[in-house]
Amino acid sequence: MANSGAKVGATWRIGDITATRIEESIGLSSVAPSEFLTNFDEAAFRSHLEWMVPTHYDPQMDRLVTSIHSWLIRTPRHTILLDTCSGNHKPRPWNERFSMLNTPYLERLAEAGVSPEDIDIVLCTHLHTDHCGWNTQLKDGRWVPTFPNARYLFSRKENDRWDPAVIGETVRAGLYNDSVLPVIESKQALLLDDAPHQIDDLLLVEPAPGHTIGHILLKAGKGEDQGVFCGDAIHHPVQVYEPGWNTKFCEDQAQAALTRRAMLEHCAEENAVLFPIHFAQPYVTAILRRGDRFLPAFMPANGS
Repeated sequence: MANSGAKVGATWRIGDITATRIEESIGLSSVAPSEFLTNFDEAAFRSHLEWMVPTHYDPQMDRLVTSIHSWLIRTPRHTILLDTCSGNHKPRPWNERFSMLNTPYLERLAEAGVSPEDIDIVLCTHLHTDHCGWNTQLKDGRWVPTFPNARYLFSRKENDRWDPAVIGETVRAGLYNDSVLPVIESKQALLLDDAPHQIDDLLLVEPAPGHTIGHILLKAGKGEDQGVFCGDAIHHPVQVYEPGWNTKFCEDQAQAALTRRAMLEHCAEENAVLFPIHFAQPYVTAILRRGDRFLPAFMPANGS
């Protein structure tokens, strides 16, 4: 499936906050759902086909439809970019979907009314390939921070999980060295410990471990206007119905399921809108509770 071609992302409003989707790509998962999702049940999956096809699942290819995008979050005080996709010109031999891309991501950011210099906070929910790539860009043969005025926030545990100086050289050392290390060397990084981190009265970063050891999420808004920007705490809307299904990429399978259920419970109880990174159109959903089950209530863009 090719890039959707949408240059300007849709925008949702949460009280005084707006969230604009900045697309990098739309495509298909690299493997079938039965391999991508753990604890998978074929009969349960097939019961969801009516709403999944064709937007969220391609039955001919037997692949889930997944988006890769950032959230541009604007509050009265801050301009935040949450998760920075895969980036351009970066070799990723472990996944060709992310490797040596050349997408108009920064042009899409500009069409949303923001330049790299306008971003004052970059928040990475974790440091997987498709969540930190645009942290840096290639200039004059060097990887330099893309957002020169931003403070980059991510978990200290997550940093230590991937830092070759801590864990030794691995196949993914190049990812750390081209997309994380330049931010640390420029002294723009703020490494967060396990306690919740209050950015301001509308933005709270909390630990959300499981997918990775140092995964975090962002709770936004207050009162009746709340949202949760969840990174990879959930990958696909079928997991709203089946929160015990993880992806094969979740490092701590038991904890990932616990974190996902707690997040869905929070959204249902607080009427908080869920802003995932990988859901296909319409990308955003409220969460309804029916007994011990959850249902998505997809939400079209409502901002400008």
